Amino acid sequence: MTAPAAPASSGAAFAQARSEGRAALVGYLPAGFPSYDGCIEALVAMVDAGVDVVEVGLPYSDPVIDGATIQAAAEIALRGGTRTADVLRTVEAVASAGAAVVVMTYWNPVLRYGPERFARDLRAAGGRGLITPDLIPEEAGEWMAAAASHDLDRVFLVAPSSSEQRIARTVDACRGWVYAASTMGVTGARTKTSSVAPALVERVRSATALPIGVGLGVSDGGQAAEVAAYADGVIVGSAFVRLLLDADTPSAGVKAVAGLSEELAAGVRRPARPAAG
Repeated sequence: MTAPAAPASSGAAFAQARSEGRAALVGYLPAGFPSYDGCIEALVAMVDAGVDVVEVGLPYSDPVIDGATIQAAAEIALRGGTRTADVLRTVEAVASAGAAVVVMTYWNPVLRYGPERFARDLRAAGGRGLITPDLIPEEAGEWMAAAASHDLDRVFLVAPSSSEQRIARTVDACRGWVYAASTMGVTGARTKTSSVAPALVERVRSATALPIGVGLGVSDGGQAAEVAAYADGVIVGSAFVRLLLDADTPSAGVKAVAGLSEELAAGVRRPARPAAG
């Protein structure tokens, strides 16, 4: 069977979901976790179960915004020898499954690799963009130029603490979609969704027509439905990582990831949302 064609961009995946009257589902795992092959298997299972956009994390030794769960996964990946080349090979493998794939990374690894070279190699691997949580637009000129020359989405973060001026500058630098971090602090699954996220999304909407994905904390279908009622995308990471950390066997972990993906995919389809057009 031929794999379905991936969307032209990660932003296009959001637009497709919108046309279906729902939010997009975005799933994250660090490359090389729980192993190189295991990560690809889990990410493909996500796509098969309804994830629209895949975030492939580039493991980094100083993950300042990552919580304990994702830090543990990144450490496993780094101990296993995962390097940037492995991240790009993971992108290529998952893109061939029909997903819109973006890389989530701190800026230093890209700077060391070379922004122009990274953009070129990411696009060649089938990647559609880059999420840079610690890079602000004022310091992103080199990346913005490289991304533009290779037709990549640029996804920057806004947070509840962002001023109106900061939000305006950030969304102006984005291409494809905007990442709204729904809580202050590090990543991690939570028992309740953020109470400040809806207000943050409304503030961002007043500054841009780009789709807005909300991340940090979603761990089940009910929470996904809550976020999908006001956001254009629901981003899930730590919950997937935790399933793989806790699994007795690699195959059990992949099965659990697929099951959660199905639950989340049902959740983003639960709220009534107007279809585009």
